[in-house]
Amino acid sequence: MSKAHRGKGLRETVAHGRGTCPVCKREGVKVLYELEIDGQKVKICKTCKATLANKKKAEVAK
Repeated sequence: MSKAHRGKGLRETVAHGRGTCPVCKREGVKVLYELEIDGQKVKICKTCKATLANKKKAEVAK
């Protein structure tokens, strides 16, 4: 199983992949997941990625 968002691959990134999530405004979390929001590609945290994916699935189901 791939561990791309865990450790060794993050050593090269700035602050080891940590920063402030533009969606939930939490600080010091890993912002690793790229998503297009309002036409801009931004990096968001894992919980925001899951939340947005679940909202999208709920809309499709309706």
